Amino acid sequence: MREYKPKTNAQKKVYYKDRFYVSPQIPKLEVTDFIYLKDVESLKAQCPLLETYEERGILVIWVDKDNIFSLLESLKALDYDILSEMSAIDYLAQKGGFEIFYQLLSMQKKRRLRVKTFLKKDSKIESVSSLFSSANWSEREMYDMFGILPLNHPYPKRILMPDDWVGYPLLKSYPLKGDEYAQWYEVDTIFGKEYRDVIGKEQRDSARVDRYDTTRFSRLGYEVDYGESIKEGEERAHPITYQEEEGVLFVSKVKPEKIKQLQKRK
Repeated sequence: MREYKPKTNAQKKVYYKDRFYVSPQIPKLEVTDFIYLKDVESLKAQCPLLETYEERGILVIWVDKDNIFSLLESLKALDYDILSEMSAIDYLAQKGGFEIFYQLLSMQKKRRLRVKTFLKKDSKIESVSSLFSSANWSEREMYDMFGILPLNHPYPKRILMPDDWVGYPLLKSYPLKGDEYAQWYEVDTIFGKEYRDVIGKEQRDSARVDRYDTTRFSRLGYEVDYGESIKEGEERAHPITYQEEEGVLFVSKVKPEKIKQLQKRK
């Protein structure tokens, strides 16, 4: 078995942080739209609602997870007959569970509506794929990415990741570069574990390019043979300039030593 490494707060250990922008909270406004008000009154008579408000002109309804099926069934009867999106948000660290949302559309009323519920860790929620066909794939994706498998789903199977994948990639505890299993998955599956020393770990950081790595990336400045060893600071026959020959000229050629990194927003 591979060595287990704790994944708690894995994303807090990455090498970069968003220093410039913090997303503001959308204000929760009182329901004023006459169509929404009529629908809310109708729903209250059929199912207990925890909270109702408007966000950017869209009605938001909070309901207990045990009442999610009956509420969506009632909404479908009120002509909210299209489930355009559903998924989950990981609040395991802050609240010990997931926020699950269902985005509905009524073509007849020309209104959108969002239903939300909270699902505690290791709790179960009923599948709504029998009400909305689009929920079939959305619930499979929710299972694939978050590990939430709704009860009575007709085809409980991963939809994006391989069947034998370990872990759920959209959990906040899942490392951004993948865990040790992810780094070796393709090598082990395609070539076999005996080729680990030959091929090496999969490079899962899409933003990283090492100009001195001549086995995974092209050599910038001048071409060298595959796998040739290049030392940092080595004299180059042709200094690196970010401008193609015979290409469209910049005002001046960009050179690495003249590059400046933005430290804060101007």
